[in-house]
Amino acid sequence: MTPTVWRDAVLYESTSDRVVCLLCPFACALADGQSGRCHVRRRTGDRVQTRTYASAVAHLDSIERKPLYHFRPGIKALTLAAPGCMFRCEYCVNHRISQFGRSMGSGPPTSAVDVADVVSTAAKQGACVALSYSEPGLAPELTLALAAAGRECGVDVVWKTNGFLTERAVDLVGPSLAAANVDLKSIDEVAHRRLTGAPVAPVVRTIGRLRERGVWVEVSTPLIPGISGEPAALQVIAATIAAIDPGIPWHLLRFTPAYRMSDSDPTLPDALDRAQHIGWETGLRYVYVERALGAPGRATYCPGCGTVLVERDVWGLASSRLSGGRCPDCGRHAEGRW
Repeated sequence: MTPTVWRDAVLYESTSDRVVCLLCPFACALADGQSGRCHVRRRTGDRVQTRTYASAVAHLDSIERKPLYHFRPGIKALTLAAPGCMFRCEYCVNHRISQFGRSMGSGPPTSAVDVADVVSTAAKQGACVALSYSEPGLAPELTLALAAAGRECGVDVVWKTNGFLTERAVDLVGPSLAAANVDLKSIDEVAHRRLTGAPVAPVVRTIGRLRERGVWVEVSTPLIPGISGEPAALQVIAATIAAIDPGIPWHLLRFTPAYRMSDSDPTLPDALDRAQHIGWETGLRYVYVERALGAPGRATYCPGCGTVLVERDVWGLASSRLSGGRCPDCGRHAEGRW
């Protein structure tokens, strides 16, 4: 294992009397030697350094697991997980990686990423490179390096992200991202702050701004008790997504008790079924439930005629009837990167 080292970071402002991180909206003003709220970016002299040029994992899985259903269905994703997150979600199943430096027992072994080796491995597998499990928004340096190397051999870079970034950060990484799944955990400010410790408005802005930068975007919402599990809350979230673009796929995730919410109840299938119908009734064209509703919950239906366009197993693609991204029955185009 190659040890993780601190490396020079991007996105900060250095003046005569302070250094401010410009990566996320918290905009941490750092004293010399101090780390930001994320615990993976620190000030050293008049510079900011990062320890996210590293990963706790490196394995192949399907692009559908991110979840990304409308981006190159059936391909593999070589997945990396750099440590850290701006959020402190109480239910995080990946808290040992994401809550690095923030909670007891966090911080599994990580090793420095060899960009050339990662991209070469992905190219041989016909895969993209995904940054997931923790918060890829904290690793713009690694993202830019992977994308630059990947352009030469057709390897895309995708994110599974909380979207809590400054507009400047989105503008920097947008051209290097092919696709991103953004978590929108709640649209209620009080509920979002209670769960994550952060405001929700920057997340909504990121969804729209990534779309403007040509990134294929899908959105995920976990049905969390007291946060986003009620029909009224889900309707507002769906309407927020639809106002950006009704063609954005919406993934409804079953809440799984974990971390500091291990005593809570999991989401019932009936609640997920109701939530899927709320999404459709609000005007979203593609609404998905990965497992609890079986194959119909994972299928892509033509918004024009209702025919099944894409069928998925739990872990990947089963079949596709799309022809050039269009429905074979009515010819309507299905939004995505097919």
